[in-house]
Amino acid sequence: MVQQVLYRALVSTKWLAESVRAGRLGPGLRVLDASWYSPGTREARKEYLERHVPGASFFDIEECRDRASPYEMMLPSKAGFADYVGSLGISNDTHVVVYDGDNLGSFYAPRVWWMFRVFGHRTVSVLNGGFRNWLKEGHPVTSEPSRPEPAVFKATLDRSLLKTYEQVLENLESKRFQLVDSRAQGRYLGTQPEPDAVGLDSGHIQGSVNMPFMDFLMEDGFEKSPEELRAMFEAKKVDLAKPIIATCRKGVTACHIALAAYLCGKPDVAIYDGSWFEWFHRAPPETRVSQGKGGKA
Repeated sequence: MVQQVLYRALVSTKWLAESVRAGRLGPGLRVLDASWYSPGTREARKEYLERHVPGASFFDIEECRDRASPYEMMLPSKAGFADYVGSLGISNDTHVVVYDGDNLGSFYAPRVWWMFRVFGHRTVSVLNGGFRNWLKEGHPVTSEPSRPEPAVFKATLDRSLLKTYEQVLENLESKRFQLVDSRAQGRYLGTQPEPDAVGLDSGHIQGSVNMPFMDFLMEDGFEKSPEELRAMFEAKKVDLAKPIIATCRKGVTACHIALAAYLCGKPDVAIYDGSWFEWFHRAPPETRVSQGKGGKA
C-alpha cells in the first residue's frame, strides 16, 4: 500500500501570525472563525465583531447546515456549502485555516475542518491552540470585518467520510466499523443529562466505545502529540488500522476523533452526521444503551 501524503491538519499560531504579518491572506489563504456557543452563554458573532484574527471571516455554522432537517447540525447540500464558502472568498485552490474561541482551545473548528474535507477540499487546517492561545501569545486582533472577494468553489461529496443512520444500523450486525463516541463519559453512560436538550435522554449506541473529545486536548488548549493520541486509541482498544465511525450528540465533537486519528496518519474516519440525536429518535430501543432510567435510553 502506498502511503498517502496527508495535508497538515494543524498550523501553529506562530505560522499564522507570520502569514498575517507578511500579508499572505487573500485568495490563496483564508482564515475562518467558526465559533459557536450554547444559547444564553456567549455570542459568537458578537465576539467576532469585537475582535478576531485580522482578515478572518465568520463561518456561521447555523447558516451552513441543512436547516430543513429535524436533526441537529446536519450537513448542507453540496450546492449550499459551495455557495456559502464561495461567498467567503474560498475557491478550490485556497488553503483554509479554521479556529474558534472556545475556552478548551478547540470545539467547533474540527467540524468545519471535516466539512471541507467531506466536500472534497484537502487544503484545510485547524489553528492549534485556537483563539484562546492567539490572544494569550499577544498576536494582533481587529474588529474590522473581512470583506473577501467572492470565489467559485466546486464541491464533491466524499461519501467515505460520512455515515447515515441506515449504515450505522447495518454496522450493528456486520461490525465492519469500530464505533467511537466523543461525548463526556456521563452523557455516554446515561448518568448525566444531555445539555440544552428537550426530549433527548443521554446514553449511547450499542457497541460504541467512549473517547471524550476533551481528552485529545492538553490543558493549555493545544492538541496532544501523535504519540499520546495513538496511546489513547490503543488504551481503548480502537485499532487505527481498521475502519472507524465517530459519533457524538450532533456530529460536531465526533470530528475531534477524526482529527486525532488523522494526526496519527489515519485520514479516513467517517462521521455519523445524525449522531445520538438522530439515533435516539429513530433507532430500536434495544440499541440505545443507558445506565440511567432502567438501562435503556
